[in-house]
Amino acid sequence: MGFFSFFGRVLFASIFIFSAWQEFNDYGTDGGIAAKTLAPKLQVFSKHVAVQTGFEIPEIETKAAVAAAVAMKGVGGLLFIFGSSLGAYLLLLHQLIFIPVLHDFYNYDPTKPEFNPVFIKFTQNLALFGGLLFFVGMKNSIPRRQLKKKPHKKQL
Repeated sequence: MGFFSFFGRVLFASIFIFSAWQEFNDYGTDGGIAAKTLAPKLQVFSKHVAVQTGFEIPEIETKAAVAAAVAMKGVGGLLFIFGSSLGAYLLLLHQLIFIPVLHDFYNYDPTKPEFNPVFIKFTQNLALFGGLLFFVGMKNSIPRRQLKKKPHKKQL
């Protein structure tokens, strides 16, 4: 059973690790394709939050955000493979920050064809978020180590 659990964590974490590796290789001096994709989405997200809540999001440098995302996915994925809750929390944090920004289905008209791919990506990432929550919940529900009771010797 331990092998299957490890193998499942490897497959699950490979999504994050390969993505981090690709973004790291494309990073260059300007943040790469990820920064070019993230910049307009961050602006739209900031405006959306400001309109809906009245709260102004401070200016975020996209190059630094991409570097943080790469670090969270890479380190979190590697730690997750070895069953670390810290790795799962890093991946949860990444998903919590970047899902609503990158997969902004709420900015599209549901009757238009471009809505479906964005919504599908959103729900897929939401499923990954749910899997991470399940892992953390199971990890916290299993006792760390059950103490073995030593049999008492009978005294005569």
